[in-house]
Amino acid sequence: MIGCRCPVCTSEDPRNHRTRCALAVGLPEGTVLIDTPPELRLQLVREGLAEFRAVLYTHAHADHLFGLDDLRVLPQYLRGPVPVYCEDSVQSRIRKAFDYAFEPGSPAGGVPQLEFITIRTEPFDLLGSRVTPLRLKHGPWDVLGFRFGDAAYCTDVKHFPQETLDRLRDLDVLVLDCLRHEPHPTHLSVEEALAIIGRLRPRRCYLTHLCHRLDHATFSKQLPSGVEPAYDGLRIQTELPPPRPVERLDLPFEEQSNSNLTAGDFRS
Repeated sequence: MIGCRCPVCTSEDPRNHRTRCALAVGLPEGTVLIDTPPELRLQLVREGLAEFRAVLYTHAHADHLFGLDDLRVLPQYLRGPVPVYCEDSVQSRIRKAFDYAFEPGSPAGGVPQLEFITIRTEPFDLLGSRVTPLRLKHGPWDVLGFRFGDAAYCTDVKHFPQETLDRLRDLDVLVLDCLRHEPHPTHLSVEEALAIIGRLRPRRCYLTHLCHRLDHATFSKQLPSGVEPAYDGLRIQTELPPPRPVERLDLPFEEQSNSNLTAGDFRS
């Protein structure tokens, strides 16, 4: 937190050094990035990641969107625009906030090159995996989480509609919003997050979007078995269903070809 000298903000534990939320998911036919936070370039350089085939957006708040300009490097790997999967409201915000990227005559490479694919709440196929969008309520805002096989990502949430809870049964891994102990109008508190975990009973759960009131080591000791605080650079392995047969794309970088999901949670 800017200007803060609390024990967490000044901690030497690297797990307390938190940038904002994003996720890289390794699917059978390549890697998808969920959200583009303002620290995106630093996060991707730190983790050595560049081989993204698509970007998914949960919502259009600044902490999940304003690193989008750093996607301008991806078309040279993809040999074309970056597929961006989002709701209409997110596309509208992108077109306003990054209007220079859509001006006629903008030079290739000088601005992000994007191809929008509208998503709603129906499942769709992406990179050899079935993706299930999950409607979440982030206070007054409608946002999305996503399920890939037996793993799900639900950041920035205060309320789960029943239909979404039904779509979150039988999970191996759940990455779940959890801001602090005290109640918050748009995020889950620790108590609320644990209540959701108790209802869904995922085999493993990682709490993300933690604020500076939660020290990683101390908080870890307070959580039940199978629940852990996430941290920047965390990698999680879980099995995905076998991929559909597809024609291999000719890309100038080595793509992931296994059926494991690798998730880097860049902000805990």
